[in-house]
Amino acid sequence: MKAITDRRSIRKYKNIPLEEEKIKDILRAALLAPSAKNRQPWKFIVYQGDAKERLVKAMEKGMEREKKGITDLPGFAYGLPDATHTLEIMKAVPVLVAVLNTNGGTFYEEIGAEQRIVESCDSLSIGVAVENMLLRATELGVGSLWIANTCFAYNELVQEIGTKAQLTGVVALGYGDEAPAPRPRKAWDDVVEYRS
Repeated sequence: MKAITDRRSIRKYKNIPLEEEKIKDILRAALLAPSAKNRQPWKFIVYQGDAKERLVKAMEKGMEREKKGITDLPGFAYGLPDATHTLEIMKAVPVLVAVLNTNGGTFYEEIGAEQRIVESCDSLSIGVAVENMLLRATELGVGSLWIANTCFAYNELVQEIGTKAQLTGVVALGYGDEAPAPRPRKAWDDVVEYRS
């Protein structure tokens, strides 16, 4: 429970490299996650140094396209300011981990009900793996941020990554330069219901 209660979304990072052993330890935690039908539908690609800079440039390119109104997400323009802030975080953090769903394809293709069920189960499985990463990072004194704003540069990012797998997001890892207070939570009675 300590890691669960201590975990925070970190958006400011120190300019200190993250040790390779800590990166591996965090990824090992992800690989131990349960998954639907034990499909283990994940792949994690660690970006540092020049490779990270290229990934960030791909994100920046997609953001520039979106801001010009050439968009794949016409109803999401309200999210661009937050995504712009996310881009600055991606530039500053020492490690980015691209999280792929190896069973999924692009979000822009039509799929049937059966495939949608599989995709949903795989997305839940990947979410559990990402949570394992965030909790292990917290235990190791490493800051982390789960990033979903990659949707604004989806095509540019998968092209840079060189994959046909579904990009579900990115995890930022580094030593935090902030200590945010806990975020408010909904009231117990609003989110928990017992039935007998």
